[in-house]
Amino acid sequence: MATRPTRATGTGRARDPAAPVASPQTQPAQPAAARPRALRLAAAAQALEAAGMCVAAAFSAVSTVDGQSYQKASGIALTLIAIGVAALFAVFAAGLAKARPWTRTPVVMTQLFVIIAGFTLLNGHRPEWGVPALLLAACCLAALFTPASLRAINRPPR
Repeated sequence: MATRPTRATGTGRARDPAAPVASPQTQPAQPAAARPRALRLAAAAQALEAAGMCVAAAFSAVSTVDGQSYQKASGIALTLIAIGVAALFAVFAAGLAKARPWTRTPVVMTQLFVIIAGFTLLNGHRPEWGVPALLLAACCLAALFTPASLRAINRPPR
């Protein structure tokens, strides 16, 4: 009995169903030396943004405890949201540091959010927060869109 070519192997023999199939999701991460410096810079910028959100969450918590929040429930909610955003930023930074392909879109969307927040802070006469936010966002986007970084986080063709 002749075997038909399979899509997975492209040869005339059938693939062993017990044999593991490498997929883009199960491929090991690149070694640290193979990751471009620009990608590590983008990860560092994202991690600094996560740290900044932790500081903002701490300020929000202190303001809520001191009674400076408009309502106690909204102060608590704002603090929890800031903590959640900081955690997400940290997850994105870790994904960038490991050159995970899924990180590109969330990081770009995060940087767009940070740019909007930075301009809002500048308009609110808070340059001590707005300028660093804009600089970190610009640094992260510039590092993320270098050719070496794009090659490192592109998904392999199927």
